[in-house]
Amino acid sequence: MDQPDEFDPYAQNELGIVAPPKSLLAALRKIGPGIILAGSIVGTGELLLTTSLGAEYGFAFLWLILFSCVVKVFIQIELGRYALSSGEPTLAALNKLPGWRFGAHWLVWWWFIMLLFTVSQLGAMAGGVGQALNLAFPGVTPRIAAQLQSFAPGLAVTLRERPEHPWAIMTALVAILLLLSGGYRRIEFITTFLVAGVTFVTVACVALLPSMGYGVGLDDIRQGFSLDLLTLPAGAIAAAFGAFGITGVGASELYAYPYWCLEKGYGRYTGPRNGSPEWADRARGWLRVMYLDAWVSMLVFTVATVAFYILGATVLHRQGLVPEKSQMIATLSEMYVPTFGAWTKIVFLIGAWAVLFKTLYVASASNSRLTADFLGLARFVRYTSAADRAKWIRRCCTFYPLLGIAWYLWLRDPRAMTILGGFVQAATLPIISAAAIFLRYRRLDPRLAPSKWSDACLWLAFLSITAVALYAVPNWLLHDAWPALFGSPGAK
Repeated sequence: MDQPDEFDPYAQNELGIVAPPKSLLAALRKIGPGIILAGSIVGTGELLLTTSLGAEYGFAFLWLILFSCVVKVFIQIELGRYALSSGEPTLAALNKLPGWRFGAHWLVWWWFIMLLFTVSQLGAMAGGVGQALNLAFPGVTPRIAAQLQSFAPGLAVTLRERPEHPWAIMTALVAILLLLSGGYRRIEFITTFLVAGVTFVTVACVALLPSMGYGVGLDDIRQGFSLDLLTLPAGAIAAAFGAFGITGVGASELYAYPYWCLEKGYGRYTGPRNGSPEWADRARGWLRVMYLDAWVSMLVFTVATVAFYILGATVLHRQGLVPEKSQMIATLSEMYVPTFGAWTKIVFLIGAWAVLFKTLYVASASNSRLTADFLGLARFVRYTSAADRAKWIRRCCTFYPLLGIAWYLWLRDPRAMTILGGFVQAATLPIISAAAIFLRYRRLDPRLAPSKWSDACLWLAFLSITAVALYAVPNWLLHDAWPALFGSPGAK
């Protein structure tokens, strides 16, 4: 069972101390935050954006997908390291940095602005699920429209034009009910089950592609690592930058990971920081568990991400199919037909539901925890107990799926909504990476400092992330990539 509202998962005291596991098997039993992260990662970015990127541009961005999956893990680990040693989640740590503040630190406000845009991805998830369920059960919405014809003819016409809307709204409501009925343990359990299933099926499809005439050749691999961006149009750069922001550990996941580490208990098990060698040994032990958690999840989401990209770059690209708008899921379902036959379209639709729903579920849970923290730091609310915080988390778990569905009803294009959220996340990556470096060198207990190799990889991550941002943002602004994503005004 989950802990009651009165329990504070972020509190560190002597009563919560637990010795770290000694064996690899025991440590594997303690991982979990990274799997929740993978549940968020293996979702819209992979099924909607990564696959679409492969469908439109072939293998041109394979290198970027791989790089995106690996390099950002070093930022993730550094944020988790500080949270474990201090007991402070991301926004609380950022709020203590020097700099301008308006109630809360400007970096906390930056996260909130990013959130307003990335909620569009929640709408993309709900809309994608709606499309999948409508394709699986095509007769339901027409029957609803027929019942409404006599007393709400306008609504009946709308449902006939957008038959996925009732399913999308129902999806958001189901997500709310699940979020309100459980906490960390339920989220971890559901996510683990769905991530394992989706990853297995997708990798199996890729393994069987050669037997269906869609093998990956040396020319494809050379194209995938050519690094030739100058010949690509501005829309391709914008889409790729959005993919960089959302594939692998995106900015949203970097903010969320310390919260899940603390709710899992890593900080509580370590205990309050002091000068004793026992604390340092305990912290290093739980840090090893966190490293294992981060790299296991990286392996899972990298395999799944590359598999989705290859499916798009082979099956869809060679057929000239590009998923978009209301036909997004219908087009994506064609990935599985050459491998397993036409009967697998319904299997894909069920899988698409699982991928997108779990991401909606996990992202809403993450955003709710961060928002509850933001409201307290910005002094909009005052928490007198852990129960107060839990109430605001539940309120946000209701609000965000509803806001996401509002985004979808407005924009109606899951791919464009995913690119928008991915772009804003990618623009935020240099900021959260710089904050992680500041925490590493100015606030971290020296006894927990990483190795020189880890420090070098941390700097490589920051510099490469910043370089990509400096290259891509001008392309977005100067080459007017907005029409490439959303089309002309009113074209919905």
